[in-house]
This record gives sequence, C-alpha cells and structure tokens, in this order.
Amino acid sequence: MVQQIKYYPDTSININAGPIRRFKESYRDMLRDIIDTMKEHNLNALSAIQIGYPYQLMVIKENEEYCAYANPRIITQNKPFDSTEESIYFKNHAITVKRYEELSIIYDDENGEMKTKKINNKEEASTFQRKVDYLFNATLLDRLNPNQKEQAIKALAGKGIMPDKTDDYCPTFSKKEYFVSVSDKLLFFMFISLILPLFGIEKSTLDSWYTYDKFAFPAVIVIMIGFFFYAQYEARKFRQCTSCQIGNNIGVMFKRIVAGVVFAVASYFVLG
Repeated sequence: MVQQIKYYPDTSININAGPIRRFKESYRDMLRDIIDTMKEHNLNALSAIQIGYPYQLMVIKENEEYCAYANPRIITQNKPFDSTEESIYFKNHAITVKRYEELSIIYDDENGEMKTKKINNKEEASTFQRKVDYLFNATLLDRLNPNQKEQAIKALAGKGIMPDKTDDYCPTFSKKEYFVSVSDKLLFFMFISLILPLFGIEKSTLDSWYTYDKFAFPAVIVIMIGFFFYAQYEARKFRQCTSCQIGNNIGVMFKRIVAGVVFAVASYFVLG
C-alpha cells in the first residue's frame, strides 16, 4: 500500500531506526509498502523511516529490480568525492556532500540471511550512503559544516520549502551560549582558587582569590537566571529547535549552579 512520504522540515524521521529481528509477515507488509510508494512516486531508493516505519530497512532499485537491504552496515569506505545529491525529503533540492566511491557492506536480505557486497560505483555508493543516513538519524544537512548547513537552509527557504528565518527556524548558534561561556569561565577560576594553597601562595594573595570567589558565585547564579529566561524566549521563538527545550535548559542551569555551590563551600573552608 502506498504510504505518505515525510518531507522536510518534518522531524519525525530524526530518530535512530531499530534493527529488524523477525522477517515475517509484518516485515513483508512493510517491504511491500516501501516498494509501492517508490513506484507511485517513481523513486529509485527509499528508506522505511521516510514513510514512518522506524526500522532499519531500505530498498534500492537496481536494473528494474527492487532490492531490499535490512540492517545495513558500511564496513569500509574508500575514495572520497563530492556528491551533488537530491532527496525526496528535500523535494529534490540539490545539496553537495562528501561521499565515498568504494564501499564494503553487510546486510540482511528479505529472507533474513546475512549478505556481503562491494560497491565501486559513485552513483550507487552515494545512494546507499544517503539511505543509510536516514536510518541513523541523519539527512543531507547533517553532512554539512555549520556554515554550509545554514546556507542550505536559507536556499531551501528561498524555494518555499521552509519559511525563512521565522519562528520555525532553528539557528546554528544560539546567543544563550554566551551566558554559558561566561559562567564556565567564572567557575574555572573558582576551581583554580581552590588548588592555589597547594603551591604555597601567600595569604594576601589567597585572600584576594577568596574575595573573587565571593563575587563569582552570585555572578554565576545571576548569569544562569539570565540564561534561563533568554533560553525560554528562544524556545518560544524557535519551536522546532530541540536544543531550546526546557529540559535541556534546566540541565545546563542545574550543573553550573551545583558546581558554583560546591566551589563556594569549598572556598569558605579552604580560603576563608
């Protein structure tokens, strides 16, 4: 049965697909769905996750035959090259990524028997690698460096595939990282102050460091409060951004505040 294909920016495909353990009727139903969907959309390859099945299965059309690859793994790869590729997920928008021309792979066929294969063709190798990427929580965008990724996202937005920099856009760099960077530096020097007595530092110098600690600790608290409120602002603005989720933000805050408390208490007993 033909299934609905997932299109960018649908993030439901961003999971690690599970291995196939049983090659019974449910597996064959899934395989038929993939092939039917490929025929309907005239596709040469498709991963199960692209139609909502979270399993390590993909099909590649080879010489008019639909070949199933279950639990595929790339064992070796050689001869890197730049591959300009299109994917139905990105509505066939071309993106250039690094691939390998020569592959050694293992996989289970449709009967569950382990097979090995060598690929020595750029087109076949790039197709195989692209479909494997989908099974392990990666797309063409994840093969790009941050600058290239941002340019690709803008290019996609320019084609109307995703709104331009709006509430749904997740930035590659967040300004909240400035809060984290400053607090980490303050905590680092608080830690340094605790080991200074081991080097026979004069008491007047240690007193100065203790004064620093007394100001650094509340500064870390204030900075983390600022971080939290700015992070909440980003979470509302960039709704698709997983790094903006409240659980991540609370975790960042908690670790640094706890570290600040530990260092402050230690400073009181070591330097006070």
